[in-house]
Amino acid sequence: MIGLSLAAAVGGILVGAIGFAMSYDTLAAVALHWGFSTDLAPWFPIGVDASIVAFLALDLYLVRKLTPWHVLRLAAHLMTAATIWFNASSQGPVQADPVRAAAHGVMPILFVIGVEAARRLIIQKARLEAGTAADRVPLHRWLLAPVPSARLYRRMRLYNVASYPEMVRREQELIAYELWLKRKHGGSLDLASEDELLPMTMAPYGYTVTQALAMPDEQEREAELRAEEAERRRLAAETRRQLAEADAEADRLRAEGRLEAVRAEVAGETGQARAHARAQVTAAERAAEAEEAALETALLAEARARTATAEREKAEERRVAAATDVEAARLERAAAEERKAAAEADRVAAAEERAIETQTIAVARRAAAEAEAAAAETKKAAAETRRAAAEADRLAAEEKAREEAALADIERSRKAAAEMAQAAAETRLAAAEIERRAVEAEDIAKLRPRERAVRKVARMILATAGGMAEQLPLADIQRELEVSSPATASEYRQEAAELLASGYRP
Repeated sequence: MIGLSLAAAVGGILVGAIGFAMSYDTLAAVALHWGFSTDLAPWFPIGVDASIVAFLALDLYLVRKLTPWHVLRLAAHLMTAATIWFNASSQGPVQADPVRAAAHGVMPILFVIGVEAARRLIIQKARLEAGTAADRVPLHRWLLAPVPSARLYRRMRLYNVASYPEMVRREQELIAYELWLKRKHGGSLDLASEDELLPMTMAPYGYTVTQALAMPDEQEREAELRAEEAERRRLAAETRRQLAEADAEADRLRAEGRLEAVRAEVAGETGQARAHARAQVTAAERAAEAEEAALETALLAEARARTATAEREKAEERRVAAATDVEAARLERAAAEERKAAAEADRVAAAEERAIETQTIAVARRAAAEAEAAAAETKKAAAETRRAAAEADRLAAEEKAREEAALADIERSRKAAAEMAQAAAETRLAAAEIERRAVEAEDIAKLRPRERAVRKVARMILATAGGMAEQLPLADIQRELEVSSPATASEYRQEAAELLASGYRP
């Protein structure tokens, strides 16, 4: 291969060099003939041939980078055609001497052929490195079976099947499956179910027999995954809602606790102020009553004193008048008696005054005692207010402790819910991974549908029944495998139990 590569490279360089040398002289002469100056005529062939080389080299570079641009290739071919025409017609009309014209135009054609061969080699190498190299349908197949070959070629190109042998193997597998299905249903496909006909239905879309048969299970798994994802989102939303409600309830309890504390504080201050006010009003009322009683007593004593003085003056006048009367003695005795009465009145007035003073003192003492009692009641009300405030503080502290305990319970619940959700997700992920590996193994083993169903029931026994086949309900088997007969489900369960007993583990 190295020798062939070197020979091709050296030969291509020689062909290109010879062709460009011959083309240079011919095109320079043509340029002079067309009216180019002697200075510009030698540059004309260089510009034409250099454009061909530049366009082809840039096209090969872009092909190597997997970004070909067909305009470059088309431009290079147009310039090559122009060079061939210029060289062929340089010696006169082409119809006059076709052989001579072909001799002048053949070298650029050989150079372009060499470049196209190199381009094809680079493209194939890039496809091999990228893993996208595609086989071609052999010519003899086109000749022997043109219509099936066209369908096969169409599927290869549409669904990116690069290997022709792989496509032939798929066709043979599909034909063998169709024959087996006809034999199963007595030579007619009308009795086959839609799932059994999936390989023939999906073959035009690039599906293999195995892929088509696995489609229902894959779609069911995807539907289950979507349902699990929807359930997970619902549970997450429900958890968030519960947490929000718990937070709102905690905020409400905190607000109520603060409100109760403020109410107790205000009630205590209000009660204390009211007690002080009541005590002051009571003391003022009692002092006013005592003052009024004392004033009334003083006025009564003064009136009695004035009455006694007037009576003494009258008695004195009667005594003086009686002095001049004949009955002086009798008047004297009367005066004596009056004086005695006045003395008695004075004594009574003095006694009454002493009684009034004693009563005033008693009233004052009683008012002072009542004021002291009111002050004691005020102190008691203040103490009661302080006790109520202390009780409100204690209730607020207890409410705060309950709020903290509730928050702690909420946090623990949230953490437990998150741990349960994570554990459930890990369990589902492990089950899905086991199911995926089992399906891949079944695909590799190319198991029949019944064998696949039995293995699926075995996995159900391990996952949901703890390995005990009798504990797996037949209804679950009927639902998962979409079978209507309990007898068929029982057969699947029995075969799955035998398969597990033989050591099957997914």
